[in-house]
Amino acid sequence: MKAITIIQPWATLIALGEKQFETRSWSTKHRGDLAIHAGKKIDREACRAEPIRSTLAQHGYTEDNLPTGSVVAIANMKDCLQSVDTWTDGYVLENGSYIYPSEYEFGDFTPGRYGWQMSNVQQLREPIPAKGQQGLWNWDGMLA
Repeated sequence: MKAITIIQPWATLIALGEKQFETRSWSTKHRGDLAIHAGKKIDREACRAEPIRSTLAQHGYTEDNLPTGSVVAIANMKDCLQSVDTWTDGYVLENGSYIYPSEYEFGDFTPGRYGWQMSNVQQLREPIPAKGQQGLWNWDGMLA
């Protein structure tokens, strides 16, 4: 299964279903199952900023108990859409759809970047330890 390593808190926000787009500077043609791997790095400043802090808190997470170095969810990679414009309340994607708060506060939708749209996200009951990599990589782990 393909996997993507994402630093915290963004990996957990995806696992919780609070973040539907992972933003990247590059596009992908991959569609289908995608393992969400929480890297070892935690952006502690982001964890303290709103709305991230309160969103994590609603689910019992803080910067001190986020899982790292493990696969935390399986998602369906539905689409990859380029951000093409800004407007008063958010961003416009290439298919004409709009990104509103708080979604755009959970990613970098600067025009020219890509939103990897996730659907059917299934948070794992227990994170599965795994060594992450840059880019898309193959995860051969077993689901519990």
